[in-house]
Amino acid sequence: MNHDTAEIAHAAARLVVEEGLDWGGAKRRAVRDLGLPARTPLPSNDEVEDAVRAYIALFCADTQPGELLALRRLALVWMERLAAFRPHLTGAVWYGTATRLSDIYLQLFCDDCKSAEIALIDHHVDYEPSTVTGFHGEPVEALTLGVPCPPLHTLVGIHLLIHDLDDLRGALRPDNRGRAPRGDAAALRQLLADNRAP
Repeated sequence: MNHDTAEIAHAAARLVVEEGLDWGGAKRRAVRDLGLPARTPLPSNDEVEDAVRAYIALFCADTQPGELLALRRLALVWMERLAAFRPHLTGAVWYGTATRLSDIYLQLFCDDCKSAEIALIDHHVDYEPSTVTGFHGEPVEALTLGVPCPPLHTLVGIHLLIHDLDDLRGALRPDNRGRAPRGDAAALRQLLADNRAP
């Protein structure tokens, strides 16, 4: 990692932890904040993750574990509610880098892509629909909820990313660090029991 890339990674890590930015947005804003040219090469997500972990260890070691625990418990509640749609947790809450400003990302694998939305409507759950990029680069529907998290005294964004059931086949291949990129409710229960990252 060259000097500029390392500086961007560390600036992005601060934005991720302190302002709750997603990694892509944090990298782009870090370039602007540092006054670097727009075409400056960006650090990889792995480099940003390493910087986030270092930032948390240095500045948030006393608060982050409790915040992560609260978010994981909230994620499990919603995974149990949405069990019919084979929910899998991903993102910072799964990997253990989440703070109170982090959102929860649940990937649902459905026979019928409208079934999860219908279930929310049937249970009078308010949500905002949008389209995001899926883990294969394809557009997927996202349903975003604002859910109270009493231990953190805040509303937490929960993003339900709707995938076709067939996408589940390749979803559990290890990432480039050999880790599972997402986990089902049983895997999350194990993380909670072990109190660790995947």
